[in-house]
Amino acid sequence: MRLRKKPGTVEKLLEHKGLVLDDPFINFGKWKEYWGNSNPIHVELGTGKGQFITTLARRCPNLNLIGVEKVEEVLLKAARKAKELQLPNLALLWVDVRELDKIFAPGEVDRLYINFCDPWPRRRHAKRRLTHTRFLQIYAKILKQDGEIHFKTDNEELFEFSLNEFSENGWKLKNICLDVAKRGPEDNITTEYEEKFQELGSPIYRCEAVKMSQGTVL
Repeated sequence: MRLRKKPGTVEKLLEHKGLVLDDPFINFGKWKEYWGNSNPIHVELGTGKGQFITTLARRCPNLNLIGVEKVEEVLLKAARKAKELQLPNLALLWVDVRELDKIFAPGEVDRLYINFCDPWPRRRHAKRRLTHTRFLQIYAKILKQDGEIHFKTDNEELFEFSLNEFSENGWKLKNICLDVAKRGPEDNITTEYEEKFQELGSPIYRCEAVKMSQGTVL
C-alpha cells in the first residue's frame, strides 16, 4: 500500500532512477541477479533520511543494502544523500513493509534492521508496530534460516513488547542491551533520531533476534 502522493515529490524521486527502484517487484527471487553477485542482502525497514543505511553502505562494500521507506518526502532526502555518496551497493524502495513478501522470495534476505520505528503507544494500535506478530510472520518468510533482525528503539515499552513478541514467535534473542551508548556494540551506526536522543541522555535499547526453525512463518 502506497501513501497519498505529495505533488512533485514522485517526479523528483523518479529522477533518481537506478537508485530508487520504481518497480522492485520484478526482482522477486532474483535479487542476486540484480546485484550481479552473491553478497549478503541486508534491508533496513523505515530508512528515514538515510544516515544509517548510507553509513553502512560505505563501511561494508561487500553487502548488498536496501532501504525501505513508505514516506516519499523522507525517501527523497535519503536518495539525495545516497546520490552524493555514489554508493553502488545501495538501492532504495518506496514501499510499505507489508509488501515485503511480494518483493523478496522466501529466504532471500540475510538481515533486517528496524531502527526507531513508530511505537504506536495505544494498545489498540499494537498491530501497527513493526515488531508485532503479523509483521514477524512476514520477516520470517523472507529471511534465510538463522537470518537476523537488529532492532533499536528509545521507547522502553515498545522494547519490552518487542522482546515478548520475538520470544512468543520462536525467535532466539541475543545481545540484549538497555543502553547502547554505554554497553552497545563498538561498531554501532547511529541514525539522526538516535543522535538527538543520545544528546538528551536518553537510553537506547537494542537487541538481535534470530530466525529459528520453529519461527513463525506464513
